[in-house]
Amino acid sequence: MRSSDAQDPAGDAVDSGVPARQEQDASGQPGLHRPTHRWGFGAFLFVEGVLLATAAFVGAFLGRTTPESIPVRDVLIGTMTPTVLAALAALAVTKIRGNGPLADLCLAWRWDDVKVGLKFGALGLVFTVVGVLVWTRVVGEHNATSAIGALVEDKPMSVSAAVTMFVYLWLLGPICEEIIYRGLLWGAAERLGWGTERWGRFAAFVLSTAVFAMSHLEPLRTSLLIVIAIPIGLARLVTGRLLGSIVAHQMNNFLPALAILLTSLGVIAA
Repeated sequence: MRSSDAQDPAGDAVDSGVPARQEQDASGQPGLHRPTHRWGFGAFLFVEGVLLATAAFVGAFLGRTTPESIPVRDVLIGTMTPTVLAALAALAVTKIRGNGPLADLCLAWRWDDVKVGLKFGALGLVFTVVGVLVWTRVVGEHNATSAIGALVEDKPMSVSAAVTMFVYLWLLGPICEEIIYRGLLWGAAERLGWGTERWGRFAAFVLSTAVFAMSHLEPLRTSLLIVIAIPIGLARLVTGRLLGSIVAHQMNNFLPALAILLTSLGVIAA
């Protein structure tokens, strides 16, 4: 039977008409052959377009031109809405053009992946601290501030707004970004089939790391973002699944998110 054939419950071969791949069951053992997804780079470009168009629309709708004039509510809307909508669009693509997000984006709950994510997250914290220290010395403290940090700088927040920003930066934002870049983009790169399977995964790691850094639209900080993103991508590369990179990303974002929370509440000086 061809690899693109599957077995129906009666045991007869059914030609899916698309390439197949071998999935793993919950124990990590090879399982059934499932058809690969039918989406590729076009799907990623569509989702990236959703992100950029939403950001442009929200910016035009809010109608503020300088960071100082943007109220906290608008900062929250402008920060969260584009990424969340883009991640939802990515999930919809896998449902409409593939086998759903669990299969297509390699989403599965495994404690081993959590442990790997925590290890690479800890490595990422080291990379982040060292990278920020070096980068600050090179470009100056003001230029090293992230876009979101500049937006909330010197803006007192209510407790609810500060906690909402903290939860988004620490937990929800990383999930959305991982779905887009090390989920959808990674899957598109692997589907292209560059050389061997191992080379395809490495190419997906390099491409997703670079695009992730550039997609933040902070040209001055792109090289720093690449350094920060490397351990996150390695978690995806090592486990072969998305949970590891999500955990690594969340761990990497915890300290910056906590700093913004404490600064916004006036607990520590800006």
